[in-house]
Amino acid sequence: AQALAIWDQLNESCVMHVAFQIGLFWSLFFWITHGLYSSAEESKTDLSNEWPHHRGDPALQGLSNAALGNQISLQWVFKTGEFLKSSVVVSNGLAFVGSDLGVLHAINLQSGKEKWNFKTDMAIEAPPLVHNGMVYIGSTDGFLYALQADSGKLVWKYETDGEIMGAANYAVRPKTKDEVIVVGSYDNFVHCMDAKTGKKIWKFETQNYVNGVPTIFDQSYVVFGGCDSMLYIIGMEDGKAVRSVEVEAPIAASVAVADGVGYVGNMDRSVMAFDLTTGSQVWSYKQKSFPYFSSPAVNKDTVFIGGRDKGLHAIDRVTGKQKWRFAARGRVDSSPVLARDTLVFGSMDGKLYLLSAQTGKEITSYEIGESISSTPAITKDKIIVGCEDGKVYAFQVESKR
Repeated sequence: AQALAIWDQLNESCVMHVAFQIGLFWSLFFWITHGLYSSAEESKTDLSNEWPHHRGDPALQGLSNAALGNQISLQWVFKTGEFLKSSVVVSNGLAFVGSDLGVLHAINLQSGKEKWNFKTDMAIEAPPLVHNGMVYIGSTDGFLYALQADSGKLVWKYETDGEIMGAANYAVRPKTKDEVIVVGSYDNFVHCMDAKTGKKIWKFETQNYVNGVPTIFDQSYVVFGGCDSMLYIIGMEDGKAVRSVEVEAPIAASVAVADGVGYVGNMDRSVMAFDLTTGSQVWSYKQKSFPYFSSPAVNKDTVFIGGRDKGLHAIDRVTGKQKWRFAARGRVDSSPVLARDTLVFGSMDGKLYLLSAQTGKEITSYEIGESISSTPAITKDKIIVGCEDGKVYAFQVESKR
């Protein structure tokens, strides 16, 4: 009897222990899955309100996840000076933009008031880059500056021997796993440096100016074109040439990369697609004789790019054939951004345009009245764009009721 009593107690204890373990399992399951879901949702929300790279990501695809409405209204205007070429980026509630006076401005996204500024020695035409709490900005004084994004305090600066006209890009080297910054310069080099210290890791020499942004491909390669009419693919780890491809004319813009193919316009009359693994040309799109200074946006089936024929071109990614062309009233040097199904860009006719990406039909537009050559910054409910009158314009985007 005593043995049976002990057995019953042990059995009851085991049952209670198992019940406790099951309860603990489901509690942890709920906490983890709920936590992951919440984190994913928060991350998604945060990302939709961030635009830290002026082409959206290191592959320069020009894509935003923002769901824009069909009505825009001017929210605020910020004056930087008399002229402006730099594009706006957005991070943590601040809009960053360089100016012709050599000043990098950090502007409160909601109020349009300046939080801080940083002065370089010459004009800033390059867009900034924000990454891991730092803002990186190149100047025509030849330096790349790394600043604390919240305060504007200088952390380091890296000297090149030429003007820096394009934005920096960021990557992680595949073997050493260290974070790096890459930037092109008018000293004919692409430079790679440690993101935290600014220490040079490598530099790669071309035969002429590097005007665009170096693109990151497959986390292992840097892709860019230059004024020497070449397309380069170099190793991220060591900066050594993997392959180079002769193109038809100098390249002033940046290469967008998707699914192993690079897309870029040149200064003659072509938009080209290249297989980056083999270096072979996939197709060449030619419409009359005019240059492309715009960088393309690329989604799953279409390449969107502005031309100096006053048009915004939609090109089939597979065939290289035209899907549609939208006619503006001025050159389109502005690089378009695709926010889901809405294409956003500016024109030298002084208008900011929103188009249907499917049809090329105008959704709405806003006439600023001064030339726009910069890339728009897109957040979940705002479009912020620099204009050649020296001002930054912030628009609220809503849906008509």
